Amino acid sequence: MAKKAGRKEKDALRFLLIASAVTVLISFVPLAWVAVYPIRLFITFIHEGGHAMAALLTFGSVDRLVIYADASGETYTRGGFQMAIASAGYLTTTAFGAALLMLGSRGDRPKAVLTVSAAIILALTAFFARDPFSWVVGLILTAGLIWVALSAKERAAHLFLSFLAVQCCLNAIFDLRTLFWASAMTDVQSDAVTMQSLTLVPAVFWAISWLAISIITLLFALKSYHAHLSKL
Repeated sequence: MAKKAGRKEKDALRFLLIASAVTVLISFVPLAWVAVYPIRLFITFIHEGGHAMAALLTFGSVDRLVIYADASGETYTRGGFQMAIASAGYLTTTAFGAALLMLGSRGDRPKAVLTVSAAIILALTAFFARDPFSWVVGLILTAGLIWVALSAKERAAHLFLSFLAVQCCLNAIFDLRTLFWASAMTDVQSDAVTMQSLTLVPAVFWAISWLAISIITLLFALKSYHAHLSKL
């Protein structure tokens, strides 16, 4: 039993490297975004779900969560602590990706992790989605994650979990990099602009702050990942 567990954990590094290599390769392939489009929608769900949860945890309410075809999204809330709500989207995506990364390092029950992820998407859809597109996307993502959890072999599910973790982590960083440039060069509405209107502190400051927090979080996750594997 111990030998089997050790093999799963050793697979973790191999799968992480494969997932990272595939992610880099995809970035150089024309139209490859189509292949990761569902994962991009998944990440948007997590981002918008972060706003929704922050509203509820600060005694506000959520009117609706909307996912758009271009993989952007919006969450409409009332009440609550607006600064926490505005900050929660990007930071939740980072935290979720870091959590998947650390869970993947153990190679323990990847199907359970995917099932919990499916339950999160289903809950966000059922409680907060109001428009047809968001409902369809939420149900398809839920079904896809459950299908992998039920039908894939354990190692294939572990590899998929590693790829999902890498995508979440890198998208969190890339999205914040885009937010930084948008905040510095334009006045396009964003979470950082919302923070600027709430605090009078420039949007670019919030973009940099969230980016720094995200990088520190991911470095901590990678350190924990390495520390766990080095004990094998």
